[in-house]
Amino acid sequence: MFLFPAQHQHRYLLPVLLACLLASACLTANAQQNNPLLPELGDNTTALASNDEVYELGQSWLRQFRARVPESQDALMYAYLDNLLENLSTSSALEDKRLELIVVKNPTLNAFAVPGGIVGVHNGIFLYADDEQQLAGVLAHELGHLSQRHWQRSVEEQQKNSIPTMAGMLAGLALLATSGSDAGMAAIMSTQAANLEARLRFSRDNEAEADRVGMQTMVNADMDPRAVPAMFESMQRSTRYMGERPPEFLLSHPVTEKRISDSRNRAEQYPLKQYPENPEYQLIKARARLSLAENPSVAARMFQNELNGENSQPEASRYGLALAQIAQRQFNDAEKTLKPLFDKSPDTLPYALAQADILNGQGRYPQALALIERVQAKNPRNYPATLVAANILENMKEYRKAIKQLENLLPRYSNMPNVWYDLAELRGLDGDTGGVHTARAEYYILNGVFDKARQQLTYALEFYAHDYMQSSRVKERLRELAVIESQSLDG
Repeated sequence: MFLFPAQHQHRYLLPVLLACLLASACLTANAQQNNPLLPELGDNTTALASNDEVYELGQSWLRQFRARVPESQDALMYAYLDNLLENLSTSSALEDKRLELIVVKNPTLNAFAVPGGIVGVHNGIFLYADDEQQLAGVLAHELGHLSQRHWQRSVEEQQKNSIPTMAGMLAGLALLATSGSDAGMAAIMSTQAANLEARLRFSRDNEAEADRVGMQTMVNADMDPRAVPAMFESMQRSTRYMGERPPEFLLSHPVTEKRISDSRNRAEQYPLKQYPENPEYQLIKARARLSLAENPSVAARMFQNELNGENSQPEASRYGLALAQIAQRQFNDAEKTLKPLFDKSPDTLPYALAQADILNGQGRYPQALALIERVQAKNPRNYPATLVAANILENMKEYRKAIKQLENLLPRYSNMPNVWYDLAELRGLDGDTGGVHTARAEYYILNGVFDKARQQLTYALEFYAHDYMQSSRVKERLRELAVIESQSLDG
């Protein structure tokens, strides 16, 4: 540790402590604790009166988040989580039900909610939740934070405490500056400790309220409230095997014996009934396990060993093995592995999409396209099915049809960076230069890379110099980009 020379220590400590005080005033209750690269929400939400303003704040935060954190590209997992989140939100106390899901590729147990309807989930959460009910309990808890406006209330609490805290800190700084003794430092430390304890108490109250509201959301959605304490117990067990550092979720959502007991007692107040399991959950969990494995070969051995031994989820293990073989381009082996599942349940979406991927990989494009068209007929505008269809058509060099598939996803999925990325690639293959630039611009905007977005729109404007309609659209988007950039949290 670097130490200032003793004779100058107090003179250097003053600006350092003032800087710490200013930094402390900008901390938020739900800041990501273990990644200094993550964007922090500012402290100005008390000036935000409307849901639209809070929503825009969340969008600004999300653009910065995406620029720093890798997203999962698993469209089927995204669609599954998005559907579950939507089902819960309709049964929640949320006033503004505009939600945006982001799935982070990270093996840790974590989920979070950000004002403006942003709900984040690490795909590692599937490694800890035994079933859909437990996963739903975590999502319902995060919706509880949003519906009760905990972040906004925590900022108000900090501001309410800011005057006595500031007075105590300044008094300590004055004493330190005038006397040069340890008394000033003691005053500062005691003030900080009191403020921290007040914020911790407020945070614990938030967690208890989110537990209570989230459990009611589960009941309203006809899901098992007893899954909430079961998930808490699973989380607590997981910490025993993780050394000194608990999962990310438990750093901001501490699980104590009292919290488990309170949630169990609350759940027991609801009538006991049977809740059907969703078999799709185990298939999505297999996808998460494959994604988080060291490599597809390691995952294939893992799933094969499960099939060879005692296994409570043999279909999920077989599905996981087929996916691992697809990832290794072992399409013939994957077809044999998947066949019992697909023959038995050809309308099960994960199996049908896997079979389409196999046919596509084998170069049997007409069969793959016929299969995916049947899937789309039963699941119109389905996000993962549309991406598979676009990929098959790209391999068939039917670029215009592939572009049409992706454009059909807009505007419902216009917030997905990968849709714009793929659209830019396909437009390039189709020779649509202006379309490449506008799609790339949208991709960069969603990732908060505004200079590159502006550059792409400028290129598009030059390309469309003699096209009044197109150039007008690009000019309007440039004006909108300027507004988005001015509202950026970095600005």
